[in-house]
Amino acid sequence: NEHSPLDFSDYKQTTILRRIKRRAVYKNFSSLEKYFDYLKNDPEEVVILAKEFLISVTSFFRDKEAFEKLEQIIIPDIINKLTPGEELKIWIAGCATGEEAYSVGMLICEQLGPDHPHTVVKIFATDIDTAALAYAGKGVYNSDIENAVSAERLAKFFYKDGDKYRVKPEIRKMVIFAQHDLVKNPPYCNMSLICCRNLLIYMTQPLQKKIYLMLLFGLKMNGYLFLGRSENPLSIIQSLSVIDKKWKIYRNIETKRVLRFDAFSLPSLQESKFSIPTSLRENGIEKSMFNLDEAVNSELIDDLDQLVVCIDESNHVVKSYGDTTKYLLQKNFYSDLTELLPKQLAIAFSSLKKEALITGKKTTVRGINAGNEDGTKKTIISVTPMQVKKGEQKLLMVSFCKDADGTEVKDMPVFDETLYYNEYTHNIEEELKELKDQLHFANLKIDDSNENMQSFNEELISANEEMQSTNEEMQSVNEELHTINAEYQLKNKELVEINDDLNNYFRSNVNGQLFVDNDLLLVKFSPGAVKQINLLPTDIGRPISNISTNIKFETILDDIKKVIADGAVITKEIETSNGKWYQIMTMPYIQEIDYVRKGAIITFNDITELKKAEYELGKKNLSLLRINADLDNFVHTAAHDLLAPLGNIQMSIDIMNKIKNVDPHLSHYLDIIYSSVHKFRGLVSDISLVSKMENDMIATEMVELDEVINNVEWSLQERIIAAGAVINKDLQIQQIRFSKKNLRSILYNLVSNSIKFKSKEPLVINISTVKDGESVILSVQDNGIGIAKAQLANIFNMYTRLHSDIDGQGIGLCLAKKIVDAAGGNIIVESEPGQGSKFMIYLNEEPVLVDDLVLS
Repeated sequence: NEHSPLDFSDYKQTTILRRIKRRAVYKNFSSLEKYFDYLKNDPEEVVILAKEFLISVTSFFRDKEAFEKLEQIIIPDIINKLTPGEELKIWIAGCATGEEAYSVGMLICEQLGPDHPHTVVKIFATDIDTAALAYAGKGVYNSDIENAVSAERLAKFFYKDGDKYRVKPEIRKMVIFAQHDLVKNPPYCNMSLICCRNLLIYMTQPLQKKIYLMLLFGLKMNGYLFLGRSENPLSIIQSLSVIDKKWKIYRNIETKRVLRFDAFSLPSLQESKFSIPTSLRENGIEKSMFNLDEAVNSELIDDLDQLVVCIDESNHVVKSYGDTTKYLLQKNFYSDLTELLPKQLAIAFSSLKKEALITGKKTTVRGINAGNEDGTKKTIISVTPMQVKKGEQKLLMVSFCKDADGTEVKDMPVFDETLYYNEYTHNIEEELKELKDQLHFANLKIDDSNENMQSFNEELISANEEMQSTNEEMQSVNEELHTINAEYQLKNKELVEINDDLNNYFRSNVNGQLFVDNDLLLVKFSPGAVKQINLLPTDIGRPISNISTNIKFETILDDIKKVIADGAVITKEIETSNGKWYQIMTMPYIQEIDYVRKGAIITFNDITELKKAEYELGKKNLSLLRINADLDNFVHTAAHDLLAPLGNIQMSIDIMNKIKNVDPHLSHYLDIIYSSVHKFRGLVSDISLVSKMENDMIATEMVELDEVINNVEWSLQERIIAAGAVINKDLQIQQIRFSKKNLRSILYNLVSNSIKFKSKEPLVINISTVKDGESVILSVQDNGIGIAKAQLANIFNMYTRLHSDIDGQGIGLCLAKKIVDAAGGNIIVESEPGQGSKFMIYLNEEPVLVDDLVLS
């Protein structure tokens, strides 16, 4: 149940759970509980799932330092202890694809030498994975083993076979590969060395304990055990001496093999279901808890001089406590208690077990001869029913202890050999009768099965006759299929030729093309499309929305859907993230037979060069517009500057006309001058209409504002005096980079306008500069008649005059704004009628050259 709390001993068991979940999802199960129910009814799925757990990870000389210990210490010691004619036997448990077995074989072959020319070496390499064993048996490996095996060993122990390496016969004949299940099968015995590396880490602690006992049983005296770095044989450490703690190499120091049921039976029910909390495991308490339980049980049993054996109803040993050599026969690989008991103990046990199962109470008998020759050793045997959980199979606890001579024990019967032997015989007869009944019942079932098989056989004969008739028909059909196949081969040849033509077309087409079906799945793409979209052959069949692209084309899915739905052709120009431009044409894919839309074709045409040419053309066009604007600006500026001195001349003529009576001869000349001024003013107006003249760009320079303002005051001196104007200066910024001529024209125009539009009050003009962030603000403020808010939006338009009764052309402010805009600045005005006006010019400290800008 995936919602139940799970307790795994380490990360690798969590990995196994992940593999189970992955298999369950693959089989479309929403929970592990449902998948578990499915496993109960499908043996094939169990086999497939079991293969998911097989982790065949190994390499030659894995952990180089550990194999150096084998080479320098362990294998020389093993070879030196061999007696003449003795076989050298080694067991590699969990050999996977055989690299470790061959590595040990190479070390042994190098060290046998001339002193042991006839020594027979047998390396038993076992694993549960038949596929891995088949691979290992071939002895052929890829060239990447060069990283683990030295060049000398490759030359000595391998044949070069193309790009692979094959193990030579002198090594291959040492190794015997066999399938073996460490959990179920008995161990290989009398081994000088057992290697079981990185296998037990995948198992729970009770199972590890069982396998450690098996490995210990398989070792000969002073034999070596070689484990992985993460494995610790704590359950058998009292029988081992540590050779190398880091690389987990141990030597067997147990003088005799004692019968241990843990080594030949599955872990007990209680141990397999027992779970230590994660926090305890992490602190290392789990191991000490188990060791403590074992130690306490062992001490108690030893103090009582007892042997306690737990069995199930079928007499199979589940667990034992105490020294089995005192009361049981030392038969290995037997888990049936009746096979391990001496005869008289077996007779007494048979009667006691039957009585205990019937009454549900403890049964005991004393005075049994335990099998010693003089008959002086008497034994007490007790059988006690146990029930681990309600509804589960009952377990029995059988205890053996020494019967003290001459000691009377109240209510404990004494063993009567004749009486118990008769009851034992009676029990055997009942078992025999029950077996006969079962055999009779089995024979009846076999008879029924034989009758069914005979009926099935007749049906098969009839079916065989029908199959013969069907075979004749199939032969006729086969002839027809042969003819059809010949026609298909011809058609297939034509299709191959057409396919070659299409493939060559795709290869020669530099423009990318994608073919998408109605479900928006990629069907095909041309090689040119790889440049625009990250495509691989494995992308065919994937949704187009899942394929990444460097094209900024968010509407591609909507366009494909529209094309499939409406049959329209959509063309767009799209820019990629690397700056290239493509014309993307999306059109329907038409099936010619019934003219049905089966998808869409997306074509990518590279128009980057075209876009560059278009961009350059646009730049030139903007440059021309700027030149035209500059020419226009120059014409109107020149006209405005020329009209100012004409106004001075005209004013001088008016003054002279007032005094012409003093000098009568002057009147004729004043008329001529006045006529000339009038004609010159018309000529200047005509010049403002000229739209084509030589370009004269004005560069910027550092301008002294005080100097420019003084020049403007000098030019307007008479008008300033006539208007009674006062000009105040507050220049926090004394210098600014600008066109000196253009700045004078702007200030001249603004001061002149202040004089024109003065009120009845004395005129005051304030000119100031301040720093504002990255800009300099040049302000010209007066207390004149002001401007209505409705007219503020129009004052910078060409030929705009707010007061027709005041002399002016209506182009001064327009020219000022063009000059400021061209320099990358801005000019704004604040004004109220009767309160005056304030013009603020925002200029950058490092303005762009006028000829690098396009006038707005």
